[in-house]
Amino acid sequence: MKNLKYWLLACRPKTLSLAASPVLAGTALAAADQGVIHAGILTATLMAAMLIQIGTNLHNDAADFERGADDVSTRLGPPRATASGWFTGAQVKFAAWLAFSCAFLLGVYLAYRGGWPIVALGLAALASGWAYTGGPKPLAYTALGELFVFLFFGLAAVVGTYYLQTGTADAAAWGVGALLGMPAAAVLAVNNYRDRDNDAKVGKNTLAVRLSRRGGQIEYALLMLVPFAGLLALAWRWPVVLVVLVLLPLSAALVRRFLREAPGPAFNVILAATARFQLLFSLVLSTALVLWAVLAR
Repeated sequence: MKNLKYWLLACRPKTLSLAASPVLAGTALAAADQGVIHAGILTATLMAAMLIQIGTNLHNDAADFERGADDVSTRLGPPRATASGWFTGAQVKFAAWLAFSCAFLLGVYLAYRGGWPIVALGLAALASGWAYTGGPKPLAYTALGELFVFLFFGLAAVVGTYYLQTGTADAAAWGVGALLGMPAAAVLAVNNYRDRDNDAKVGKNTLAVRLSRRGGQIEYALLMLVPFAGLLALAWRWPVVLVVLVLLPLSAALVRRFLREAPGPAFNVILAATARFQLLFSLVLSTALVLWAVLAR
């Protein structure tokens, strides 16, 4: 039971909502357009997305330790499996590849339903999950981390899900993908802002390291607030999406806390709250779109 608990912690369950949120939103958008949801496709897409997220988390755990970026004595974030000695790096990497393999098997079914565009997207997602902390130039060690999250946990996930459900890639799907990608990227922005000083010491040149502290604060504020302006672009087609504006005070409160809090472990709470906000944004938006689909029938 103890090992199971450690494996669950290693998978970072609090981050899995980042993978689920765009899938739910893409499916809801398809329902608003087509009036139908393919449950089998939704289930397989959700499972594949979360397995890729788990694989990425596990590979990141082992790779960061091997590169010396995870030091238990200086770490500000939650404990990691390899650095804490719960499992060896080889065990964690094996688990990562197992998760990627299961995602690949689900991808075979999704490729059958969606054709070559889904094959290309699925392989790109798997490769990027490994490249995030793998290879000679890991994305997590550059200023491209937030862009990676925006692309794969926003645009690609929503558009890919919508395409699987409808066989098309409507412009609205790209817009919803951008709306979900920004708060997803904000989660990483919190993580990198918290770890800025330690990352700089080990050569992990994230965007937070490249920017000043003030620059990191501006980045977070934009990622959390701009999506509400983007809702207006969708409202001409689905006015019901404006209900998501009820979350604006919550977003503003998180931004204020980010600006006022001194860098340190307190940012673990902000990180978790930002992930919950992204999920809540997706759930409210998705519910509004599904209700629109039901009422329009």
